Amino acid sequence: MSPFLKKYLHWAGSIVAVTGMVFVVFRLFDYGSQLDISRFNTLMWFVLSGFALIYGLANILLALAWRSLLVYFAAPTSRLWAIKIYGLTQLAKYIPGNIMHLAGRQAMGQAAGVDGWSLAKASMWELGLISITGFFFSLLVLPQFFPVVPMATMVGFIITLLIIHIGLRRYVSVFIMRAFGFYVIFLLISGLIFVGVLVLLMNENFIGFPQIFILCGAFVIAWLVGLITPGAPAGAGVRELVLIVLLKGTVLESDLLLAVMLSRMVTVCGDISYFLLAFFFLNRMPNLNSGERSKL
Repeated sequence: MSPFLKKYLHWAGSIVAVTGMVFVVFRLFDYGSQLDISRFNTLMWFVLSGFALIYGLANILLALAWRSLLVYFAAPTSRLWAIKIYGLTQLAKYIPGNIMHLAGRQAMGQAAGVDGWSLAKASMWELGLISITGFFFSLLVLPQFFPVVPMATMVGFIITLLIIHIGLRRYVSVFIMRAFGFYVIFLLISGLIFVGVLVLLMNENFIGFPQIFILCGAFVIAWLVGLITPGAPAGAGVRELVLIVLLKGTVLESDLLLAVMLSRMVTVCGDISYFLLAFFFLNRMPNLNSGERSKL
């Protein structure tokens, strides 16, 4: 690759990252204007900040899954390089169109010398694999529509994931298996953070153990629908509608909508914390884009 093209791709990826940051700032102001700040005390803000930090760190799982896919497509990179590039480009998902983070990763990856076709295939597999992973969370929501014992659906969910995990390792690749595992853990963390936000708002009501998994599954399904909806930046507006349909009669609509709004603020702040980690800390570490195969 010529030095000029390498420099051009690097700048293109950086522009996408900065544009995503601008959209995130506007989105935060928009969310903040719709919240009644007076009902939140210091402890609640502290807990929400903790949720944001947890979500930001959970994004590292997505970066590691992306790296596993790159290794599968014969484009090995170091873990730190993958975490850095993923963090620098992740905010671009808030740009209308819902694909600019993929374009940013493609540009920065090629600028670092990673094969362009491998990057493209990894992005396509990422969308497909995380969508399939999210679909299995629908098992947790079955008690909302059918006379099924919640504990039975939870056991079925775990058994299904174990079967897929073993099948991917034996018949596909250990790297695809690892990516699948990273996606499962990330989606579980995301769903449980939403449940945690809802618990904060419903402090006068008790959410039982079975309900936790129903709520978690409903959030992941809503997230999945937002992910595959064209033109919805980070699923804006789509998650709310899907959650209202899935959780009708389980949670008050006012609490549900406020929980979605707060969880969006948590995820946006988490994405920003991950971006700052990649920009200020990982960006100063040497040899992040060496492309050398580290121990897997």
